[in-house]
Amino acid sequence: MKKKIAILGSTGSIGKSLLNIIARDIKSFEVILLSANKNYNELFRQAKKFMVKNLIICDLDSFKKAKQIYKDKNYNIFNNFDDFDKIFTTKVDYSMSAIVGLDGLNPTLNIIKYSKTLAIANKETIICGWNLIKKKLIRYNVKFIPVDSEHFSIWSTIFSKKAIIEKIYLTASGGPFYNYKYSQLKNIKISQALKHPTWKMGKKISIDSATLINKIFEVIEAKKIFNIELNKIKIIIHPSSYVHALIKFDNGLINLVAHDTSMEIPIFNSLYWGTNKSLKTKSLNFTKFNSLNFTYAKTVNFPLLNLIKSIPSKDSLFETVIVSANDHLVKLFLNKKIKFTDIIKVLLKIINMKSLTKYKKKSSSSVSEIIKTKNFTIKLIND
Repeated sequence: MKKKIAILGSTGSIGKSLLNIIARDIKSFEVILLSANKNYNELFRQAKKFMVKNLIICDLDSFKKAKQIYKDKNYNIFNNFDDFDKIFTTKVDYSMSAIVGLDGLNPTLNIIKYSKTLAIANKETIICGWNLIKKKLIRYNVKFIPVDSEHFSIWSTIFSKKAIIEKIYLTASGGPFYNYKYSQLKNIKISQALKHPTWKMGKKISIDSATLINKIFEVIEAKKIFNIELNKIKIIIHPSSYVHALIKFDNGLINLVAHDTSMEIPIFNSLYWGTNKSLKTKSLNFTKFNSLNFTYAKTVNFPLLNLIKSIPSKDSLFETVIVSANDHLVKLFLNKKIKFTDIIKVLLKIINMKSLTKYKKKSSSSVSEIIKTKNFTIKLIND
């Protein structure tokens, strides 16, 4: 029997990688749903190739154009994620949440009840809404798999172990400015910030990697997913990005998870988890282990590391404040409205603003509350 698949955010890099994997084994899968924000041309190319009838286009103007262009085609085209009951008659075997940013939170929550397994590749959704997601996963008996390479490495390692985690080390390449002094970052150009040394990524996550906020988000993500204290999670610089995580257990064993810098590897394994399906990869190059070059990340190189100290021990809306502020600042930088260092300066400033630190004592009880916090944060920055 074919595995039924739903992909939220199929036109992005994660969605495309998943579809590439499915294309190599198309007889084993039936894609039930694809979604995009504005890129409906790519969406319909995917729909045609994989014979998908159900499509969601979030942007209203793009939705209207697509409805007009494809009105004579046999597609069910929707404009939001509130119509899943019109799409799914039974649970799909595997759903991928790959919509960028907080826009992915509501769709992720909505698709849980229609999924047997939920894979999430969206940091912001986990950071801001994990308590809401976890409740629904339990309620609807849904298996969860994190797809971020670091978190998948940890998840796959501890899945069958009884030993208790003593410490987690998340690796970071250091980004394009690892050997720069902070004073050299003031006049960084967008093109420089987008040149990641080891990964091919989208613009947003490339900028996040350059400031190291991406790794800070992954620390918060790991805290929530694995229910582990922040002081047990460390960031280490590893320029080659070959090792994705190290896990130290209380029985003395240390597990190291390494693989090439391709998101297809964690995506493939999340899709085929529990089977003996093999993935063709490059031959193991043992010489890579001769130059792992691990060093601790330091605040002198990455001032945003100070943000970790401001994160409350319990889940709170303050994480939404940081995520929302960063998202907005990165957009301003990419639109040439602020300098690269302004991202860092403003983020370090807001962690001490009373109007925002109050959210440390508030936990998220609904999506609307998270969105309200996001909007308030952005307004404060703009003012």
